[in-house]
Amino acid sequence: MNDIQALRKDPEGIAKRLSTRGEGAFDAVLFQRYETARKDLQTAMEEAQASHNRLARDIGMAKGRGQDATPLLEQGAKLKEVLERSGNKFAELQQEIQDFLRRIPNLPHESVPVGASSEDNREERRWGAPREFSFSPKDHVDLGEALAGLDFATGAKIAGSRFVVMRGQVARLHRALAQFMLDVHTGEHGYTEVYAPYLVSAECADGVSSLAKFKGDLFKIEGRELYLIPTAEYPVTNFVRDEIIELEKLPLKFVCHSPCFRSEAGSAGKDTRGMIRNHQFDKVELVQIVHPAKSYEGHEELTGHAEAILQKLELPYRVVSLCSGDMGFTAAKTYDLEVWLPAQNAYREISSCSNFEAFQARRMQARFRNDKGKPEPVHTLNGSGLAVGRTLIAVLENYQNADGSVTIPSVLRNYMGGAEKLSRP
Repeated sequence: MNDIQALRKDPEGIAKRLSTRGEGAFDAVLFQRYETARKDLQTAMEEAQASHNRLARDIGMAKGRGQDATPLLEQGAKLKEVLERSGNKFAELQQEIQDFLRRIPNLPHESVPVGASSEDNREERRWGAPREFSFSPKDHVDLGEALAGLDFATGAKIAGSRFVVMRGQVARLHRALAQFMLDVHTGEHGYTEVYAPYLVSAECADGVSSLAKFKGDLFKIEGRELYLIPTAEYPVTNFVRDEIIELEKLPLKFVCHSPCFRSEAGSAGKDTRGMIRNHQFDKVELVQIVHPAKSYEGHEELTGHAEAILQKLELPYRVVSLCSGDMGFTAAKTYDLEVWLPAQNAYREISSCSNFEAFQARRMQARFRNDKGKPEPVHTLNGSGLAVGRTLIAVLENYQNADGSVTIPSVLRNYMGGAEKLSRP
């Protein structure tokens, strides 16, 4: 949620900045109408309250002099009714304004490239060189099925399209990747491992993002105001909802491995083959709660932690700054990590690392006590460290051999019982 004082101070300037996020991101005219109505109603209520207070004094004085106060009491009752109606109307208006404000996306940081789509994203750096194959590389679907490890037919039989069953050595490699990521982030990067619910309330979902705008992307539990999480960011960031954190406890750094569930609304026809865009997948999520002065330093650090996993796995990747029109609703700045997939001859997203500044914190009332003892919003960060299924895809494709076997990256072999290859059964 954006700072209401900043919106009031310069609505036209904010509208100009938000226009880079897409058409209709912020209606400054409507906001000013809301502000005018709020101010007018507030002024009328204050005047009515002042009249009511004066009348109360007059009633007291009349009674003290033994005078008939009935007319004054009747007038006071009418004023009280007016105040109650005005108070209800003001509360409704405030709620309407809050609903309006909660639909406004975050302001892009000044370093974010301006653009309308992924075509305008800016590449920052690359690591590693794509492998040159002496044969035509297969994609993860053909590799996984030949290894009897990926079974899309059974996944579809159980739950429909965009689900997969993993078996045997491929299932173990998937588990190994998650364990490896957790071990690196807890042992080398200073994160506290957490286990969190896979369901969140509507309030928690709206604290992290706009439930009104993105409800269609979530799976809702029938008959309950509970939603399956699209990422562990949803429960973990809400650890600090309605909290005031002491200054010396910052930063908070959490890592959480969880399944993630997404309806993939609006993605019909996109990445229908394989595991790129499934309804259910695993991620190891990184979340930081930080002092506002340290959030961009923390953003670079968190991105580096996600990169470290790719480097240890020796997977070529690039880092991309998302442009203003391609960023998520809540982000002030986002880096995407894109891993090289030989079968697609392209870099594909494997992690998004975002700084939300105080946007989520205002929605959640997540604050810290600053050095003057005054509460102010924390800054929140998160990123995938990494998406486990997409990392599995990258390992299968980048480490494949001509005979259909897949070499296991050296850093994973202890998790795989010392095995060096996945081989055809």
